[in-house]
Amino acid sequence: MAQLFPRSFNNLSHASIYVALVLAAISIWLAVELAKSDYVTGVGTPLEQPVQFSHKHHVSDDGIDCRYCHSTVEKTDFAGIPSTETCMTCHSDLWQTSPILEPVRTSYQTNTSIQWQRVYRLPDFVFFNHSIHINKGIGCSTCHGRVDQMPLVYQFTALRMDWCLDCHRAPQTSIRPRSEIFNMEWTPGADQTRRGNELMRDYGIAPADRLTDCYTCHR
Repeated sequence: MAQLFPRSFNNLSHASIYVALVLAAISIWLAVELAKSDYVTGVGTPLEQPVQFSHKHHVSDDGIDCRYCHSTVEKTDFAGIPSTETCMTCHSDLWQTSPILEPVRTSYQTNTSIQWQRVYRLPDFVFFNHSIHINKGIGCSTCHGRVDQMPLVYQFTALRMDWCLDCHRAPQTSIRPRSEIFNMEWTPGADQTRRGNELMRDYGIAPADRLTDCYTCHR
C-alpha cells in the first residue's frame, strides 16, 4: 500500500504534541496567576456597604480605638461588628439628621441589624482566632493594613495560605509589643529580629514546626 503521508509528518506530529503541552502548561499558569490576582481576590477594592462608613474619619480624625467597635477582638475568635447601639452612642447627637446615616437610624428604630458586607471571609475549613494573634503580639495593621488611612475599607491582602505560612515560619519578623498592637503607625525597627525573638519567649509562642502543623489552622 502506498504511503499516504510523507516522513516529514512525523516531525510535525511530534512538534504538535510539544506545542500542545506548552500551551497547556501556559494555560494552567495563567489560570493560577489569575486566581491569585487582585481582580479575583478583591484586594484593594472596597465593597458596597449599606452605610459609607469611613475608618479614616473615625480612627485618624476622631481618634476612636479599634476596640470601641470591635469589642471582642481580644477575647474571641471573631473581632466583632459593632451593634447599631454603638453607632448611636455618638450619632444620636452628631449628624443625627444626615441622610447618609438614615440606615443607621432605621436599624436602631426597628431593632434590625444592618447587613454589612464582610470584607474578609475565610473558607469554612480554615480556623482563625483573632484573640490568639492579638495576645501573641500580632497587630491589626499586619493583616488589615493601614485601616486608619482607608476612607472605605478594603481587603489589604488575599490571606492566601502561603502568606500565612510565611509569618508562621518566622513570627519574630512580625511580633510587636502588646502596647503597640493597636498602633497603626508602628513599624519594625532595625533590631526587629532580636526583639521579635525576645517577645516570642515572653509570649510563649510555639516553635515554627508547631505553628506550621496542618492542625493549627485546619481542624
